Amino acid sequence: MTTVLDRLAAVIESRKPANGGDPAASYVARLFAKGDDAILKKIGEEAVETVMAAKDARHGGDPDKLLYECADLWFHSLVLLSQFGLSPQQVLDELARREGLSGLDEKAARPDQH
Repeated sequence: MTTVLDRLAAVIESRKPANGGDPAASYVARLFAKGDDAILKKIGEEAVETVMAAKDARHGGDPDKLLYECADLWFHSLVLLSQFGLSPQQVLDELARREGLSGLDEKAARPDQH
């Protein structure tokens, strides 16, 4: 799994205009050129589509549509990570750090919790 994420992250990184990505020829380069707000808007759209696909699947709809929408959401999340100089490996490392912790305990230990 990590290999797929690594390859995808490398392609996304190569699409940054600073790395030669051409907004006229690449959807990802166009997102980068438009900036954070465009990427965030796209993630919001994909999150809503994922929720709707899950609701449809719950009521007998095609579960493959949920996979498709999750893939879109993950992809755009990778674009966002790249925009901020972060990598999929850092997300995997954070998940590994949380492994074995109660979700409630982990959340309570966050510095921004009051």
